[in-house]
Amino acid sequence: MTRAEMRKAAAKGGKRGGATGGPGGGPGAGGAPGKKRFIDYPRFGKQGFRRWLPSWRQWLSACLIVFAACVGTVFYLYQTTTIPPLKDLVKDQNNIYYWADGTEMTRKGETNRQIVELADISPNLQNAVIAAENETFRNDSGIDPMGMMRAVYNMARGGQTQGASTITQQYVKNAYLSQEQTLDRKLKEFFITLKLNQETSKEEILKGYLNTSWFGRGTGAQAAAQAYYGVNAKDLDLCQSAMLAGLLKGAALYDPSLKGNHERAEARWKWILDRMVETKNATAEERAKCTTFPDPIKPVPPSNMNGQVSYLVDVANRYVMQKDKTITQQALEKGGYKIYTTFEKDKVDALKKAVDDVKAETLNPQKRPDNDNWVQFGAASIRPGDGAIVAIYGGDGVENQHFDNNADAQGVQVGSTFKPFVLATAMQVGVTTSADEKGKPKRINADSRYLSDDLSEIRRPDGSLIMDETTGKPYRQKNEDKGKRGYVSLRQAMQWSYNVPFVQLNQDVGGQNVANIAEQMGIRKDSFADPKTTTFPLGTSTISPIRMADAYATLAASGKQADPYSVKKVEWQGAARPGFNKPELKQALEPAVADNVTDVLVNVAKNGTGSKSNALGRPVAGKTGTTDQNKSAWWVGYTPQLATSVAMWREDPAKHERLSLNGTGGKDSVHGGDTPTDVFTRYMKAALANEPKMDFPSPQPVGTQVDSSGAPSTATATASPSATETAPTTAPDPGQQQPQPTATQGPACVPGVDCPGTMPSPSQTKTHPTGGGNPTPTCLIPALCGSTQPTSTATPTDPPTSTGKPSKPGTSPSASGGGAQAAP
Repeated sequence: MTRAEMRKAAAKGGKRGGATGGPGGGPGAGGAPGKKRFIDYPRFGKQGFRRWLPSWRQWLSACLIVFAACVGTVFYLYQTTTIPPLKDLVKDQNNIYYWADGTEMTRKGETNRQIVELADISPNLQNAVIAAENETFRNDSGIDPMGMMRAVYNMARGGQTQGASTITQQYVKNAYLSQEQTLDRKLKEFFITLKLNQETSKEEILKGYLNTSWFGRGTGAQAAAQAYYGVNAKDLDLCQSAMLAGLLKGAALYDPSLKGNHERAEARWKWILDRMVETKNATAEERAKCTTFPDPIKPVPPSNMNGQVSYLVDVANRYVMQKDKTITQQALEKGGYKIYTTFEKDKVDALKKAVDDVKAETLNPQKRPDNDNWVQFGAASIRPGDGAIVAIYGGDGVENQHFDNNADAQGVQVGSTFKPFVLATAMQVGVTTSADEKGKPKRINADSRYLSDDLSEIRRPDGSLIMDETTGKPYRQKNEDKGKRGYVSLRQAMQWSYNVPFVQLNQDVGGQNVANIAEQMGIRKDSFADPKTTTFPLGTSTISPIRMADAYATLAASGKQADPYSVKKVEWQGAARPGFNKPELKQALEPAVADNVTDVLVNVAKNGTGSKSNALGRPVAGKTGTTDQNKSAWWVGYTPQLATSVAMWREDPAKHERLSLNGTGGKDSVHGGDTPTDVFTRYMKAALANEPKMDFPSPQPVGTQVDSSGAPSTATATASPSATETAPTTAPDPGQQQPQPTATQGPACVPGVDCPGTMPSPSQTKTHPTGGGNPTPTCLIPALCGSTQPTSTATPTDPPTSTGKPSKPGTSPSASGGGAQAAP
């Protein structure tokens, strides 16, 4: 029986018992359920799981209690929520940036925020914003329930917030924007939105929204109108208003004055104009008057952003937003952060002075207007084994209308400065044309010899020829030097920046392997050209000076790579933000591999195309680079303490088109060993003036000598200079003829591959894995067989003959165009 039934039975039993005069005679005697509980749970009189199953009355009671609690909570939060005055939402706050030593660098914040009445904001802008952002604004409740649910769901999952799609919600978001993207903040936004929509008119909400929205060059409609068009907000026409409304989706993407944004901005401008007609916010006749995109005026930066400061702030801001996703561009614009950078003022000043001095001595735009105009430099300096960016050169300064940060530019091909990545891959991964005792690609050393003759054919690892897609004939790679130098060591090929050996070596190791090693060393994956292309090893990739300096810093640190960083600490309201610890070191290359590549690059700096760096007066390693049609020139060099990259190019500012450096500075052509190396040397002299001279680690042996197909195995082979080759008494000028290996006539064909009747008998020789090559001894243990490679005492004497650019598949062998040139 249930508890109620038992009580009824007990009551009846008591009455009967009383009539008979016997106590306890009824059925209720001894079986009464006892005192009634306030909550009958677990339920009396039920057996098994039914005892724990609430009754419908209990379910209903619980639901009513929870509902009442929720209503009470909502009512309490609604009543206690306050809407801050508009003037408190646009208080000026600065971000403060500090040098590495803790002294203040600059302050950046809005100083031209102005609250204006809605009547002082053009109806054109009001209507454009409503059409683009929230067409039902004038009639909706101010809440987008689906958007709010989506935002809360993503917040709970730890993802980025979404939602807040109505103008009212966006206004509240602007008002409460902070780095704390939490559920608590989203709840506050929800209740403020409810209260705001109930207590404030649509006109006041629109006024608040337009006064607190970020337009890229400033916060608020008045500041944006002045910054972009030099007029007051009330004087904006329809065409200008549509452009400004487009910025609300993201000024970083839709500000047409930013590089790469113009086409995107114009497309959104047209879309907004069409939307205004569709939503009855403009007539077709008014829309028809907007035929030409209203380009904004050039920005006028504050004076405290002049020189290199704006570029330093740009690099720091990008790093902050990358490390802390809650700090957006809009949050930075609102201000209030203290940002402690890694930039060292003395080194920043020294790098700028080096560039300015070289430009003053070299360039004369008045005398050579067709050659010395629009010359640009980008540079970066990084501490090896740490990753700290200590200095950059970003351009001529925003005060000279140069807004792009050249130190972080990713549109300039790097040329032959890419070749060390190919050599490092061959030393660490090995060449697929030869196998070790375990059947893996054989790792090679810098004494391995490759054919260096100009216009040589290039072969795949299986020995087949790479064909020119245009002519259908075998592809032939060009060198800067048109001579035939025969087979030279990779050390010597790097010293004189021959293209042919490294294009063939790239085939032997695999372009994707080269890309993987370069990425491990610090190059961003998205900056690579297609690794499958024949000219990939010649630097067709477009890598920023910062990343090139970082990758070479990996070599300077014996293979340890650290991601480049520019900010050590960020504070908000007195508390340090998490996530700004120093990047961890990763072993990207084996120490022996990195040190051997450094040894090769020391020879480049000492005796090769980078010999101008000898003026530094201390051990230095590096590589020059010049690209196809002489459109850029590089030098990336390092000492044990600093790695510095310097890039030079010309660009038409109107068309953003790369121009040739031929004729710049009065020289027929500009190589990486010229002006960029000069800038490097001047800067490093000043930057390292108070630091001791340090030697690079002595390289331990790595790999074995694995010559390419066709390399002669007699003393007629061209010798490769040793790592300890003595420097010339007078440093040669890379811009003039250089002493190089004696020219020899290379084979007209590769024996065993395309020379008729020369296939050696398998019983006599061991065939190179490419399917060809000269006979090589079958000795399996080189250490017991003696050297099979001759030691030559030949001295480099012949100068290069004339220049020639590398061609690529798809071009005629005689054409001068093609992939990036890897000349010095």
